[in-house]
Amino acid sequence: MNATVPLLRGHAHNDYLHRRPLFDALDNGFCSVEADIFLVNDELYVAHFILLIRPNRTLESLYLKPLRERAKQFDGKIFPDTERFYLWIDIKSDAHQTYKVLHTVLEKYADILTRFEDGVKVPGAVTVILTGTAGLNLIQNERIRYVCVDGRLGALYSDISTDFIPVISLNWRQEFPQFRGTLSTAEREKLADQVQNAQSRGRKLRYWNAPDNEPFWQILYDAGVDLIHTDRLARLRIFLEGVQTQQSEDRAVR
Repeated sequence: MNATVPLLRGHAHNDYLHRRPLFDALDNGFCSVEADIFLVNDELYVAHFILLIRPNRTLESLYLKPLRERAKQFDGKIFPDTERFYLWIDIKSDAHQTYKVLHTVLEKYADILTRFEDGVKVPGAVTVILTGTAGLNLIQNERIRYVCVDGRLGALYSDISTDFIPVISLNWRQEFPQFRGTLSTAEREKLADQVQNAQSRGRKLRYWNAPDNEPFWQILYDAGVDLIHTDRLARLRIFLEGVQTQQSEDRAVR
């Protein structure tokens, strides 16, 4: 297997909708992928809607098993050149029942997962981020847990531990409802404030429900947004490689 250059700022939204779930993202260097899950008959299926569930598309078969194999090939990492890989899981069925099964499934993959034992972080090849409607209340009292959660706007200004909330996910159209392709002065200041508040607390920031094109990616990149959310894997890879190359050339000229 050839090692792909990791793109730390690429986030594969609804990754399972691609022709090759997980593998298309990995081949494009993405270090962050997102999957929706439903609990049906004690099995966790990956799908956007419950009617789209297919027997062979489970969380284990599409993500956990191949990530374990990948970690074995790269000495405990998903990419040789970075320690970070996020697997985002959005629970779409009953939160409490689904999470109980999820915890049991993740326990089987403890060898590759970042986990927290009595409040002590044990780093792993994959950090699971619980996103969507399921929240902190599902995990905060666990003695051993295998997930973190993403925060919303209130967490942006909170000093809660990054072991619980390492990332912030905000709805772009809710935060910037007047945005029409370019930022006003007020919008630019607001974006800078949100980036600064997240990063000053050691959290990553991403926006969802947002435009998915090069001009918008450039706005996020220039603002320092940590995770750029896309359904267009190859195009975002080309964009990120391009701006990184340009920055390297600019530094060389100086």
